[in-house]
Amino acid sequence: MFDRVLIANRGEIARRVIRTLRRLGIASVAVHTPADRDAPFVREADFVVAIPSYLDVDAVVGACAPWDAQALHPGYGFLSENPALSRACARAGITFIGPPPEAAELMGDKLRAKEAAAAAGVPVVPSFEPEEARTATYPLLVKAAAGGGGRGMRVVHRPEDLEAAIASARREALAGFGDDRVFIERFVPRARHLEVQVIADAHGTVLHLGERECSLQRRHQKVMEESPSPVVSPELRETLGAEAVALARAGGYVNAGTVEFIADFANPAEHYFLEMNARLQVEHPVTELVTGLDLVELQLRVAAGEPLPLSQADVTIDGHAVEVRVTAEDASRDFLPAAGRVLAYARPATSHDVRIDDAIEPGAVVDTSYDSLLAKVIAHGADRAQALARLEHALGSFTVLGVTTTTRYLRGLLADDAVRAGDLDTGLIDRRGVPAGPMDDDGVAIAAAMLILAERAASAGDDPFARVDGWRLGGIRAASHWRMSVDGGPPVDVTVPPEYVAMVSPLGEGRFAIEDRGEWLLARDGDVTWIGHGGSAWAVRAASALDVAGGAAADGDIRAPMPGQVLLVHAQAGDRVAAGDPLVVLESMKMELVLTAPVDGEVAEMTVVVGDKVAVDQPLARVEAAA
Repeated sequence: MFDRVLIANRGEIARRVIRTLRRLGIASVAVHTPADRDAPFVREADFVVAIPSYLDVDAVVGACAPWDAQALHPGYGFLSENPALSRACARAGITFIGPPPEAAELMGDKLRAKEAAAAAGVPVVPSFEPEEARTATYPLLVKAAAGGGGRGMRVVHRPEDLEAAIASARREALAGFGDDRVFIERFVPRARHLEVQVIADAHGTVLHLGERECSLQRRHQKVMEESPSPVVSPELRETLGAEAVALARAGGYVNAGTVEFIADFANPAEHYFLEMNARLQVEHPVTELVTGLDLVELQLRVAAGEPLPLSQADVTIDGHAVEVRVTAEDASRDFLPAAGRVLAYARPATSHDVRIDDAIEPGAVVDTSYDSLLAKVIAHGADRAQALARLEHALGSFTVLGVTTTTRYLRGLLADDAVRAGDLDTGLIDRRGVPAGPMDDDGVAIAAAMLILAERAASAGDDPFARVDGWRLGGIRAASHWRMSVDGGPPVDVTVPPEYVAMVSPLGEGRFAIEDRGEWLLARDGDVTWIGHGGSAWAVRAASALDVAGGAAADGDIRAPMPGQVLLVHAQAGDRVAAGDPLVVLESMKMELVLTAPVDGEVAEMTVVVGDKVAVDQPLARVEAAA
């Protein structure tokens, strides 16, 4: 076994690998960019090396030398599926904890992987050349030939949209994977996404560790994953497992990998190979919780040349596990990326049945340079119902102030009847929309006012002239009137009776208890007061400090609906445009967003150029309506 292992990644996966290394008595070496020098994973590592970029192969491999790291774990994302990294490791005498470069190249090229799957007897989705696609039955899917994680994918519903979808997918693929090749295949509108975890050693043993249901997706990004699937029978499990093992054997695969399938919603036995991810998956914890296996440990042992310590007969599925991904996105604004500084973080208690893989802490800055994933909340139960109940309870204790997250949305998702019944397909999230929050703006404003008053009262002490509970000379108690905006919305007027203040009890460190409403958090960021409760968080601003932006299409103005970088500018001042014409393309957290002209008219002003970094609500352009 190795003495020291370098982790070529960041955030929650770096912390997760460090935990296994520490348990096995192996020293960890973390690499970090300047922006991450104070991150939790850097402090937790035994040794650290600064690098300019997580995508710099030479810098990443070179970081092994200062601390004599014998092996490199790539995590997921970044260089994890880039064969150049494993080849560079081989040249430097470093063991790469992943598949051989030839297997990674085969599976990383989705076109070649489909050919290999077909040759191994695994059913595949029909593909089309661009000319064939123009006369094919729609919808179709344009897909990057390299990489993964849902990047470089576009669903096309009409032939006239195909060319633009290919161009957009090429740009995203080139930016994310350095390879702009794409291909076109049949898109199954109502389908399940099933995947099989495999692990193979260098001695000829290839095992499957059961399947995961990953059908709840948004923009081809997984939102919730579980194991086992609620619809996979033992017979289908054996079929999927055998197909995954056959493909891994055919491709000369070694180490951990995942074979992904698309399956018919009504009849999952009708399924097709999608791709193979030549790395550890984000959702690997659900497999770990139901099998009792540590996949990172198995990866390390296989990379060290050891045979797998178990056979297929030793792999058993115990109970059910479900995972959700908490991301820095605003569900109320079409899941646009969010950014900010973490002011407060309430983390659920962990146990044998509740696991939190996270990468944030108070003071951490969340920007748009990397993926929006902040944490994974995973729960295990004797059955699916118990696992979902434990997960919902854990999310109710997960609150972040200072950065908008999807926690509130995820709680609503878990309450959906279709989700609870296991009636899942890849389009469910798009059809259901965003559920209403637990309180309307008036309720949030009242709660914020109560907390602010309680905070002031706690700091006032015994000074009667500093009291804020409505007390007046002569014993008169008056109500408190407030005008507030919640999450950038229009101002609301609320009145807080004096008896409401008595319902709040300070608990210290920004925590308060409201009678019959549980525990709340409060933190401040300039003129914004953040409050949080039960997994929900709200940014509240007093009306006197309001500067509510007009949004991305108010009165002909184009404003940035998210922080990011200008990728393309399609028009200049003086150009005539029609409503719906693309004006600016923003890129944030590896996602493209096209901003269009809100009205017919003339571009009166264009305030950005390609490469500019912009803040949320920053003016980008202005279109004057045609007379």
